[in-house]
Amino acid sequence: MRVLVSEDIWDFDLEAALGEISVQRREQALKFRHEQGQRLCVLAYQLLKQGLREAYGITENPIFEYNEHGKPSIVGHPDIFFNLSHCKEAVACVVSDQPVGIDVESIREYKESLVRYTMNDAETQQIESADNPASAFIRLWTMKEATMKLMGTGISNDMKTVIDTDRYQYTTVEKTQYTYTVCSCV
Repeated sequence: MRVLVSEDIWDFDLEAALGEISVQRREQALKFRHEQGQRLCVLAYQLLKQGLREAYGITENPIFEYNEHGKPSIVGHPDIFFNLSHCKEAVACVVSDQPVGIDVESIREYKESLVRYTMNDAETQQIESADNPASAFIRLWTMKEATMKLMGTGISNDMKTVIDTDRYQYTTVEKTQYTYTVCSCV
């Protein structure tokens, strides 16, 4: 498994990068109205290309196909699994030979209503008793979202039960401005 994370959102030539990616991804990037969204989309794809080159020796631009919930896979490579995520501070990519999910989120103030809707009682207790409740919330949120991305189901109606440490392994990295979690099968 390869995990790639970059904070270099503003450190590349966007026009040049748009010329180096697939037409499919270029069209997707240009749907973003603001430059930051375009840059995040392009950088995520660049990280995927790097991961595919390092792990599998693949040098061509990957083309995506999508399941009914929007989870992408690489045309012609059903044995390669990947996931992309971004927030305003960072872009994250994971590439593996097993189903995998990743989520990166900015540390921000949490809302009690969102905690009640998405967290079970034990998770709510963890958040409320933490030294930094906002960080505790984001850690659990990234675990949930990475799990749902691994499963390929999109946002689930039952977010309270999605974390499953018996079925999945979680690796969480907490930075000053963001947190990311990788979810993989045990």
